[in-house]
Amino acid sequence: MNTPMPRPFNTMRAVTAAIPLGMLLFLVGAGQFAQAQELDCQVSVIAPTINNVEASVFEQLETAITEFMSGRRWTQDEFTLEERITCTMQITINKANSQTSFQGTIQVQSSRPIFNSDYNAPVLMVNDNDFDFTYAPGTLLQYSQDQFRDNLTSSLAFYAYMILAMDYDTYSLEGGTNLYTQAQTVVTNAQGLSSPPPGWSASDGKQSRYALIDNILSQTFRPLRRCYYEYHRLGMDLAFDDPAAARQTMSNALIALRNVHRIRPANYNLQTFFQAKKDEVVKMFGPAEEGERARLLPVLKLIDPGNIPVYDQGLG
Repeated sequence: MNTPMPRPFNTMRAVTAAIPLGMLLFLVGAGQFAQAQELDCQVSVIAPTINNVEASVFEQLETAITEFMSGRRWTQDEFTLEERITCTMQITINKANSQTSFQGTIQVQSSRPIFNSDYNAPVLMVNDNDFDFTYAPGTLLQYSQDQFRDNLTSSLAFYAYMILAMDYDTYSLEGGTNLYTQAQTVVTNAQGLSSPPPGWSASDGKQSRYALIDNILSQTFRPLRRCYYEYHRLGMDLAFDDPAAARQTMSNALIALRNVHRIRPANYNLQTFFQAKKDEVVKMFGPAEEGERARLLPVLKLIDPGNIPVYDQGLG
């Protein structure tokens, strides 16, 4: 049986492996590995077409969201400053129904470091077009795991848990299960409303927050979760020592996604996976032998048809 190891254990091992013992003892004594929150989230709020609301409102909103995401503890695990997960949120306000009611979109991205390199691999990249919320300047954003307070904090919390869960999945097999369950609780709380805001219900379509979490926790999507682990931890993390073996592992993990595609073609989770990974896959497999590329290319074109030109150009 696989026993997932918490992400901080793995990353701390990576951080400290290259530090001489004397220096490590000095850093620990100096407090360089002090505990920290899990997320290092850069937030951008833009409202290019809004003229009926002061720009300062959106500046305050940006600050409030940054503090909400990066200033709170989302798990009981111990993180150091070096271990925080790098992520970004870009919120675009398309309509202001009033001075406090807004409609827009949110783009969420996260990445994780690759061992023995200075490269950060993209993990999550999602565009959510159902982002309606209220915000009054000066309001403290508050969130409770056992109830739905408002659409803004619930949406932010949902993506915080998704960022964490997907990151954990890249370090140990299905290591993010508990965090996915937390995200699912956010969805369940929203569904308890008589009229949930868009994005929380099955009726909101196949590209919603509901679909994202409902898919990933189903048996059908276990190959995708295995792919996150094998592609990153058993593939990219070992690429410095043996690039050919790492690519073989990554290729096998990607090819196994045919099982997901066969049952749920054109699903949202595979789309978000390849939206984050398509350029990286081309970069990693572009230098590979022709036979290696020929084995992977038709599978990529089958399961990610929206990016066929990218694969033909980079791997054909």
